[in-house]
Amino acid sequence: MSTPRPSPARDIVRKVAPKLIEMTEKVVYGDVWERPGLSKRDRSLITVAALIAMNRSDQLKGHVERALANGVTKDEIGEIITHMALYSGWPTAMTAGQIAQKVFEEAKP
Repeated sequence: MSTPRPSPARDIVRKVAPKLIEMTEKVVYGDVWERPGLSKRDRSLITVAALIAMNRSDQLKGHVERALANGVTKDEIGEIITHMALYSGWPTAMTAGQIAQKVFEEAKP
């Protein structure tokens, strides 16, 4: 898989910290996401759960989009959000649910 198209956030940060974005593209997406030990689908499940737990709303949107592209279903994303409510807290799950719904609406044909 090629490096995902740069997000608006990545374009903004590139102006301030170009090396950080270079590392993101080469290490995170060019190496870690390409390792054969886990499927991209599994990596998406893990990443979405971690971002919910850490309440990283800005990054969650893009990773929910990526999860859908990697074969995670909307129902499975809903289950991740519900499951994480018990581990990371109700507020983080409620925020994630709102973000996921916006992504789902934007993904409609």
